[in-house]
Amino acid sequence: MRTKQPTNGTRWYRLAMLLLMTLATAPAQQSQYDLLLKGGYVIDPRNGISGRRDVAITGGVIAAVEESIDASRAVRTVDVSELYITPGLVDLHVHVFSTTNIPDAWAGDNSLQPDVNLLPSGVTTAVDAGSSGWRNFEFFRHTVIDKPNVQTRILALINIAGLGMITDLPEQGDFNAEEVARLAAKHKDVVVGVKSAHYQLPDWKSVDEALKAGTTANIPVMVDFGFFLPERPFYELVLERLRPGDMPTHVFRGPVPWVDANGKLYDYLSQARDRGIKFDVGHGGGSFVFRSAVPAVQQGFYPDSISTDLHVGSAMGGMMDMQTTMSKFLAMGMPLDAVIEASTWNPAQQIHREELGHLTPGAVADIAGFRILEGRHRYRDASNGVLEGPQRLFCELTLRAGRIVWDWNSVVGVDYESLPPEYGVREGVDQIIPPPQ
Repeated sequence: MRTKQPTNGTRWYRLAMLLLMTLATAPAQQSQYDLLLKGGYVIDPRNGISGRRDVAITGGVIAAVEESIDASRAVRTVDVSELYITPGLVDLHVHVFSTTNIPDAWAGDNSLQPDVNLLPSGVTTAVDAGSSGWRNFEFFRHTVIDKPNVQTRILALINIAGLGMITDLPEQGDFNAEEVARLAAKHKDVVVGVKSAHYQLPDWKSVDEALKAGTTANIPVMVDFGFFLPERPFYELVLERLRPGDMPTHVFRGPVPWVDANGKLYDYLSQARDRGIKFDVGHGGGSFVFRSAVPAVQQGFYPDSISTDLHVGSAMGGMMDMQTTMSKFLAMGMPLDAVIEASTWNPAQQIHREELGHLTPGAVADIAGFRILEGRHRYRDASNGVLEGPQRLFCELTLRAGRIVWDWNSVVGVDYESLPPEYGVREGVDQIIPPPQ
């Protein structure tokens, strides 16, 4: 029996139906997500989001942030309904130049390896704050920043002193603004500013040379004021020396004048902020006291950026890590959304990296997931002062470029009893060899 051949009209009809079916299924295929974070409380200050949202990720970038996204459209869905979901944190002040092999140096034994000390706190971007200078920055880049196994995004401030933070002594001279500016231009993908630090002399040479380099390279300057002397008072630094966008760090250090005899904040602080000066915390091992930070927060003067000054001494002391430093500001009364803003979007803007610190579709999927622990939590400043608060931020989840790199609560795991009987044995390599009976 001969099969009836389709007529031209039938052929066109079938082709049309096939085309319609293809068009109907194409959007579903195009909207497939690699990962869906479902039901979290999203805080994204840059986009004005503070509420329940689903976050979809494809190809390492944010694909969608919506009130509800169908889980069937994702390859993997993770329930984050008990977590606060934020952009990956941006810590503006760390020390990770640990490869100099110089005993007892900030740039050496006292610096820390990045990933294990940053990702567990939700920090996906960190700025090394002047550990290296213009003489050894490229060695720092080669041995730390560009190492293929480092997952944290490491940016840098170049120290105006040639050898950076080997000890305080090299930071008293060997300034070269032209060379710092040249290196900043050559390495503009990672260099985001200039650092002046630990200066002990009564003049402004370190600060002035850093400002010269920053102006030439068109990048901000961070100043660790070092020794507080009557010849160069702190208020002159922020009112007359620094440019808009520049950042004094360690702003809650003991010698910084914050309140008058009546407990009121000095006017020069708001005047400096009006000039565009950015106040960075830089907690560190000896640069943060509650007696200054508490009245500042209570009177509505929040820091522009919350940072750690992470190094061996501060990590093992009262500072501990980024999530603890943020929790201290919660305990002082700073609203959670403001704490997140000072740890994400604000610092990203201060270093002119506006592509970071937010969850806008198309942005890199650097994400942190926090639980707020309720209870009695005690916090210590850098001079053994203690403050108690009812809440503590605790990071359970960190994503770097869409990949889960810290998973405290094992959200990516499965019940071991549901796995094959010999899971964990490398197929074709290992065998389970039982002992003789």
